[in-house]
Amino acid sequence: MRRALDQAWDVTGTELVYQFCQSGDDGYLKARHAVNEGVDTILVAGGDGTINTIGRALIGTDVALGVIPAGSGNGFARHFGIPLVPANAVKALASAPVRKIDVGIVNDRPFFVTCSMAWDASIAKGFMRTRIRGVLPYIFAGVNEFFEYEPQDMIVDIGVKEKIRFERALVFTIANMTQFGGGAKIAPHAQPDDGYLELVVALHQDVPKLFANIGKLFDGSLDELPEVITRRFKELTVTRPRASPIQIDGELIDQPQKIYVKVIPSALNVLVP
Repeated sequence: MRRALDQAWDVTGTELVYQFCQSGDDGYLKARHAVNEGVDTILVAGGDGTINTIGRALIGTDVALGVIPAGSGNGFARHFGIPLVPANAVKALASAPVRKIDVGIVNDRPFFVTCSMAWDASIAKGFMRTRIRGVLPYIFAGVNEFFEYEPQDMIVDIGVKEKIRFERALVFTIANMTQFGGGAKIAPHAQPDDGYLELVVALHQDVPKLFANIGKLFDGSLDELPEVITRRFKELTVTRPRASPIQIDGELIDQPQKIYVKVIPSALNVLVP
């Protein structure tokens, strides 16, 4: 990949500088320093969690984020069709135009791809830990987490127009992009530049039907199932009986019982081939 970077990016008029992150905090601080120094583009090699760490330093700036997929799920890269071979991604990004995308905010923490608050938080994390992709690994990850997960009721306030109680929610994902990663398309119609987020919910009582149709998670037709409930929104509040970790761009983060989610339109510049 280093050779591809030198060939595609170390050209006349461009100063190419390499930085290596020792931790998430280190990466964020280095990204903030680069912004303050006046860089116009930051390329990030990593998975969705690393992209989140570096990318949140660029929110609201003119600096463009270029994603070189090097994770297990690569939901960000897959959504935009960025080549999954790092050297190919480097070449594609060199001539890619800049596109503004929305950013989701969950209790003041940004996310670019998805956040999940129920069984899907654990299953997404488990799925991203394995290098094997496809339907069977997803089923295995789901079954492994299913027997330990205790469903909660979710009370959702969507603005002032709608209040919904989801009893014993099994899947509760908020998506800015289409997928968890690995081809698992949890929100097939989500678009990161329409000024909306998409809520995807399924209940514990519908487990047999959901497992029987797990293939729909990979062919982009999951939302065709009547058991899958979706809502587009700009802001909502979720209240749960107890605090528990949620998944934010592939990372499990402790969160309180009450969670506020909103979208910030056109908040991040991204290189899209």
